[in-house]
Amino acid sequence: KKRIIFTNGCFDIIHRGHVEYLQKAKLLGDILIVGLNSDTSVTRIKGKPRPYQDEQDRAAILNAMKMVNMVIIFDEDTPLELICELKPSVLVKGGDYDSQSIVGAKEVESWGGSVKIIPFLEGYGTSMLVKKILDR
Repeated sequence: KKRIIFTNGCFDIIHRGHVEYLQKAKLLGDILIVGLNSDTSVTRIKGKPRPYQDEQDRAAILNAMKMVNMVIIFDEDTPLELICELKPSVLVKGGDYDSQSIVGAKEVESWGGSVKIIPFLEGYGTSMLVKKILDR
């Protein structure tokens, strides 16, 4: 009876904000599963030229992180199908969401799970990092 934590995202260029977010997420349970947007879903959501790294590279980097137990690549725009299949105890998202606007929140709560929001680390984001690199 381990507590499964689920989060998802593009994780295109891993930065400190991602690392701290995943560390905090892992503290909420036993097994941290990351749903990783496929290359095609990243392009649909973020536009070209994203992703900067392909899904296999992004998955390998996430899998190498000690707090991540499993990475599952999904092709849909949202992880709802994956969430319903995994039935995590905790659904985690970053940023300024309220639990009712998070995809899968009502489903997770319906089976007794909880939804947690971890604030973004100010000053860190893939778009900001890319801009910083290009400006240099």
